[in-house]
Amino acid sequence: MSRQYLIRRLLIVVPSMLGISLLLFTVLALAPGDPFGELASNPAVPPEVRAALRAKFGLDDPVWSRYLHWLVAMLRGDWGFSFVSRMNVDTLILQRLPTTLVVIGSAQLLAIVVALPVGVLAATKPYSLFDQIANTLAFIGFSLPTFFTGLLLILVFSIHAPEWMQLPFVYRADVAGTGWRFYWEHVRQSIMPVMVLGLFQGASLVRYVRSAVLDVIRLDYVTTARSKGIGERKVIIKHVVRTALIPVVTLVALQMPIVFGGAIVTEQIFRVPGIGSLLISSILANDTPVVMGVTFVFACLVVFFNLMADLIYAWLDPRIAFR
Repeated sequence: MSRQYLIRRLLIVVPSMLGISLLLFTVLALAPGDPFGELASNPAVPPEVRAALRAKFGLDDPVWSRYLHWLVAMLRGDWGFSFVSRMNVDTLILQRLPTTLVVIGSAQLLAIVVALPVGVLAATKPYSLFDQIANTLAFIGFSLPTFFTGLLLILVFSIHAPEWMQLPFVYRADVAGTGWRFYWEHVRQSIMPVMVLGLFQGASLVRYVRSAVLDVIRLDYVTTARSKGIGERKVIIKHVVRTALIPVVTLVALQMPIVFGGAIVTEQIFRVPGIGSLLISSILANDTPVVMGVTFVFACLVVFFNLMADLIYAWLDPRIAFR
């Protein structure tokens, strides 16, 4: 991979993020609702105070003027001020972002760890009993929405399970305890959210890995590798899986918006204090600066993962040359 390609890719990210931010800001600015709607209906707030607040935050300015003001402030590190939480948006997001990244990262890791061996083994033994069982479970897994599987896991592991097997179904940030007990309690309350997201993603990845491996395993160079006396296991791992992972990496990168969407629902079910629950509460409260900040963070993460996918291609397949 050449340095020029990396620089060119990074330069493409800049106009992409500008276009995304302009679209998000315009949609939120034209959406119904007023952040100061509660103040307008409060007789204890004088009209001049309401007018001064609207003038301070520029709510009556044209959309293009408000966007330029927001963009300049963003470049300076000022993400705005939350009307509901009474604190800076960047501080509010940084408090919630680590929890969401840990849950989503663990779920993606679980999905990959489950999907890769199951998909590869199902492809090497097509139409076998294992392949049929794997396909059936995969169809069931990605057909069930995350809110249903979340409620199902709560019923199984939090209500009807024996006491020694019960898992907390409400995520608490203020876990009591120190040392290993503190980390163990965080792991226990993360098991069900991670399982819901991980198994949902893993189910779709199993089908995709199986299809990609089946396409590669029939190619001529794989037959040539076998004819040279190379062991079947080495042929599968070195010659088949690496090439088959290229479309899988693309799928993982493109599915990141779906993962974050599922995380929003899952965080609501298990009361995980992440940016997904922050987004829902901000939308309900018409807290536009927070909604803009959270959606922009989501967009940045999606663009970042797509960039990482492009860079991983060259490592998986040396035939791909970046110029």
